[in-house]
Amino acid sequence: MRLILLGPPGAGKGTQAQRLVSKHGIVQLSTGDMLRAAVRAGTPVGLRAKDIMDRGDLVPDDIVVAIVADRISEPDAKEGFILDGFPRTVAQAEALDHMLREKGLDLDGVVELKVDEGILIRRIESRIRETLARGEPLRKDDDPEILKTRLEAYRRQTAPLIDYYRDKGMLRGVDGMAPIDEVTAAIDWIFQKPKPQATSAKPSKPKETKEKTSRKPPKAKASAKTATGKPAAKAAKKPTPKPAKKAAKKPARPAPKKTPKKTSKKTKKRR
Repeated sequence: MRLILLGPPGAGKGTQAQRLVSKHGIVQLSTGDMLRAAVRAGTPVGLRAKDIMDRGDLVPDDIVVAIVADRISEPDAKEGFILDGFPRTVAQAEALDHMLREKGLDLDGVVELKVDEGILIRRIESRIRETLARGEPLRKDDDPEILKTRLEAYRRQTAPLIDYYRDKGMLRGVDGMAPIDEVTAAIDWIFQKPKPQATSAKPSKPKETKEKTSRKPPKAKASAKTATGKPAAKAAKKPTPKPAKKAAKKPARPAPKKTPKKTSKKTKKRR
């Protein structure tokens, strides 16, 4: 299974990705984690990325795609992967498609977790109040203003990916505001639905019954022909004409033999 999870910050992509990882034995690939791992490993692409990151610049798309290409070639990604946080732009999506084609791979689908941004902000505000009431420190993400900034960046950069993958027929939407278990069940249903084995077995039964019923009528017609067709016609012709001809010939033979008339004339002459 190879898929992409799309959704704004706070949509629950990380939670659903972890559940898919444990269920299907695939790996979750985060762009940030892959960049840091490449830098630590000292790979050629990682060294290029390190120089750029040290200068405080954004890593170009070609380097990010190259890091993704190296990562999905590792043994633990053979069963599949989930891309989390990548691609972020349409340009990255196009570069990803090109890279996967070169490797002979395809994406199985793109899942969009649909959420209400207003509800997300209210959730964070509620979580902040509960955290402060317990006397616990706040997380960096527990800030409504930071979330608003991240949501704005998502709408500007990543939201166009929804139309991109929808046009390719790969996008599947899930209600991200539903309970976590229901979201998981909805994602599982998406990837269980297109199974050719279950759908191909059902139509084979009607085909078999049609073939059987189509063979029976010819047999019935053939038996009707043999019972009432040529044999019956021959039997009707043979007995009727033969007795009629014999009966016509037998009376015709004695008719011309009228000896009394001939003998009567001879006797008159003699007298």
